[in-house]
Amino acid sequence: MLDITAAASIADPAFYADPNNVDAVFTMLRRQAPVHWTEAEGYRPFWTVTKHADIKEIGRQPKLFLNEPRAVLVSIAVEEEIRRRSTTGRHIIRSLVRIDDPDHKVLRALTNDWFLPANLQKLRGRIEELARGVVDRMEGRDGACDFARDVANWFPLRVILMILGLGPEDEPRMMRLTQELFGPQDPETRRSRDQLTYADTVQEFDSFFAALTEQRRQAPKDDLASVIANAVIDGQPISQADANGYYITIATAGHDTTSSTIAGGLLALMQHPAELAKLRASPQLLPIAVDEMLRWVTPIRHFMRTATTDYTLRGQTIRAGDDLFLAFPSANRDEDVYEDPFAFRIDRTPNPQLAFGFGGHLCLGMALAKMEIQAFFRELLPRLEQVELAGNPAWVATNFVQAMKRMPIRYRMLPRGS
Repeated sequence: MLDITAAASIADPAFYADPNNVDAVFTMLRRQAPVHWTEAEGYRPFWTVTKHADIKEIGRQPKLFLNEPRAVLVSIAVEEEIRRRSTTGRHIIRSLVRIDDPDHKVLRALTNDWFLPANLQKLRGRIEELARGVVDRMEGRDGACDFARDVANWFPLRVILMILGLGPEDEPRMMRLTQELFGPQDPETRRSRDQLTYADTVQEFDSFFAALTEQRRQAPKDDLASVIANAVIDGQPISQADANGYYITIATAGHDTTSSTIAGGLLALMQHPAELAKLRASPQLLPIAVDEMLRWVTPIRHFMRTATTDYTLRGQTIRAGDDLFLAFPSANRDEDVYEDPFAFRIDRTPNPQLAFGFGGHLCLGMALAKMEIQAFFRELLPRLEQVELAGNPAWVATNFVQAMKRMPIRYRMLPRGS
């Protein structure tokens, strides 16, 4: 019998702080109610979609299932605060993940070429240099660190700031604001005890990026911030709202999801030593291993979609105006798609993981994220003689972008080139 209380818990940010519980509840839903009408206290109701095929079916039909007005699940109280603080009454971040075509297609096209794999190759040397620097600092920590806080969080952030043309002086603010934005319900990462201060975090982002836009318009550089600041849409300069949404998406999701995968990937390798040994023995498997890390971690917990017409999915009638919660961690454990889905296999093929989403809103930075993760482990693994947990890992309490907030480890490093 379906446990209704457990099914409703997927809205609760605290639910995601225990990965075993997440897997258990989503497995129950896939088996008993793969498309489930969910009523969670404090939230407007929605359909929970847990199967890989169903999420792809929705992703293929962007005109039938819209991002607006509810791209991310937040409480009724936060929705009301957003409406109060927003000039449009709909959202306070006009980002790629929250808007639909034709605006989405136009905005995405501004930087789409910039993120193509061929263009990203120009950055490979600088990314590898940053990876070496981070691993060098691990070597200087006397064999112990909090891998999540001291290592995984900072490498992708430095890559993103380098791409935007920002410097080390901006690192602390960007890290703090990202944690506030993605973890407003977690007592260790939120801005204050008042969860509604999400809007204040966005306002601080807006002020910072408005100043950056003005700087790059006055003196453009060879960086992504200049591309965004000087973009032209229908013959007019990009609006500040559109520019800020772009900056915020790249500066936050562009590093937080990657750092989550790096931390979660190393944790998986430690918990599966035979897979770690296999990867050491066959480093050419690293690109495949990165896909398995992404499947295993699935840093994006969900996105929401809103139906524009009545639609039948697995026998359930979704009415026009109903909202759908696309459960990516569940899709990436779907028994109909993956053999032994709860096994971590660095050579898993095929691996149609949905960590980057699917369809027209497929993550713009997918190729960059994979390049970063590969660069980091290509530098770390040959120098990591031994590694083990030195305490219990901990995850941020959030229903949106997963992050590890603690992962203490002990290790022995080999000198570079040994």
